[in-house]
Amino acid sequence: MVDPKFMCDKHLLGEHCEIHMFIGAIRKGKRLDGFIKNNLLEIGSIYNRHDELAQEMLKRGFKHNSILPKLEGSDFKCLPKELTEAKIDRRKALLDLLKRCKYCRERYSKFR
Repeated sequence: MVDPKFMCDKHLLGEHCEIHMFIGAIRKGKRLDGFIKNNLLEIGSIYNRHDELAQEMLKRGFKHNSILPKLEGSDFKCLPKELTEAKIDRRKALLDLLKRCKYCRERYSKFR
């Protein structure tokens, strides 16, 4: 949930890919508890997040042709309600990203 403009190309494209993988995993009934509990996934914002990432990809000249399949209510049967409503700590996520990636730090410093 870091502002996509701060993300390097690698992290921007990587998160976009992960969102598609998470949707596939949810549709297959896979448990994602660890991702949610470790501040890595916010199920309730997954479609808006995909749109934010896709818009930033287009701004940078990347192509975006991947459609994100819609989830049905039954797709969430593998997740308890507290996990589907969990929110990412955005500040913590930003600090973690900036600590791990010098390219994201460079992009962040250009906007600050």
